[in-house]
Amino acid sequence: MLAGTAPAVAAPAAAAPAGRRIAPGVTYRQFDLDARAGKARAHLLTVDLADPRVRVDLLYPGTVAARATVSRLADSVGAVAGVNGDFFHITETQHPGVPATGASVGPAVAAGKALKAAVPRGQRFGPALPSGTTTQDVFGVGTDRRARLDRLSLSGSVGTPDGRLALKGLNQYAIPENSVGAFTAKWGSASRERAACGTDTQRSAPCTTDTYEVKVRAGRVSAVSRTPGSGAIPADTTVLVGREEGARELRTLSVGDPVDVTHSLVAASSGVPYTFAVGGFPVLRGGAPLSGLDDVTSAVRTVVGYKGGGRQLMLLAMDGSAAYRGGLTVAEEAATMRSLGASDAFNLDGGGSTELVTRAAGAGAVSVRNHPSGGAERPVPNGIGVFSAG
Repeated sequence: MLAGTAPAVAAPAAAAPAGRRIAPGVTYRQFDLDARAGKARAHLLTVDLADPRVRVDLLYPGTVAARATVSRLADSVGAVAGVNGDFFHITETQHPGVPATGASVGPAVAAGKALKAAVPRGQRFGPALPSGTTTQDVFGVGTDRRARLDRLSLSGSVGTPDGRLALKGLNQYAIPENSVGAFTAKWGSASRERAACGTDTQRSAPCTTDTYEVKVRAGRVSAVSRTPGSGAIPADTTVLVGREEGARELRTLSVGDPVDVTHSLVAASSGVPYTFAVGGFPVLRGGAPLSGLDDVTSAVRTVVGYKGGGRQLMLLAMDGSAAYRGGLTVAEEAATMRSLGASDAFNLDGGGSTELVTRAAGAGAVSVRNHPSGGAERPVPNGIGVFSAG
C-alpha cells in the first residue's frame, strides 16, 4: 500500500473486555488488534477530565536533561497511572566525546510552567514527521481542563547595554545556527556542549567551535567562557550559549554588564494557558488521519488521543512481548484511535520507551501493564501522569 492511501483499520477485537476502574475518573483495559504485522495487544487508559477529582500533568525527573523510568516518575509524585512521553536525545554517536543529554525533542510544560522549547527539525530523534508537522507540535491540557493539539513556539529576548538580542533556545540539547539559547536551573547538570553541534537540517554535522557562553546572575554578567560548560545552574542564574553569529553578539558582553532575559512559550491556536504539554507529532485531526502517515513500518507505539471536545483522554500503549512485538504502523495507530472514538490523536515515543503503568487501590507502587520491548523499563525524560484525588 502506498503512503497516503487509506490504511486498513486496526479495530479493537469484538471481545475486548470492558474497562476496569482503577481510580475515580480513570479506567484501564487491554485488548487485541489484527494489524499488518500480526496480532497486537493494546493497553488503554481512559481519563475523564470532566471529573473535578482528575487531572493530568507532566512526569519528569525534576530537570530536563535527566531520565527515569515511568514507574519511578509516577511513584515519585503519587500518580495513579501514566505513560511515557516525548522522543529524546538518546544517543550521541556522531560527535565523539560529546555526551547524550537525555533531553526531550519538543516543548514541555509542567504545572503551568514552561520547561523547554523545541529543537530544530533537523536535530530531532524519532521517525520522520508527517507532512505539515513540526517539532513545536504538542499535546496539552489547558487551564480550562480541555485537551488540545497545538504548537508552542519560543518568544524571548536578551536585553544588553547595546540593545536586545533574539532568544532562540530554552533548555534545548540543540539550538538553531547563528543564535543564542538560554539554560536555567531546570536544565540540570548535563553538559551544554551539544547545543552547538549539528545544523538546523543535519543532526550529524560537526560541532562548531565558534561558541561563547555568558553566565547571568541576579541580572548581571557573572562569568564568560569561550566554550559551553556543564554543572548545575543555580536558581538565580541563567546561562546563555551562543553559536556563530549568536556567539559574536555575546562577546560584546563583559563581567558586570546588566543583562535581562525573558522567555515564554506562545500557543499557535489557543488563548487558554497550558497547565501541561508534551512534544511528539499529531496523527489524527478532527477525526481524519493526517495525509502520508507511514503504513509500512510496524513498531511498538504509544499514543494519546481525546474525544468529547477534549474532555475524555485515551492513553494507549502497545505491548512489547515477543508474541505481540510487531505492533502497529503509524497509519494503523491513527485508525485505531479513530475506531475508539478519538477526534484527535498524538504520537509519542515508542519502541523500548513504550510503557503504561497503573496503581491498584491502596498499593504503594504502580505496576507496569505492558511488556517493554527491550525486556526492562527504559529511562525516559518525561511522560504523562494521571492523578485522581479519590
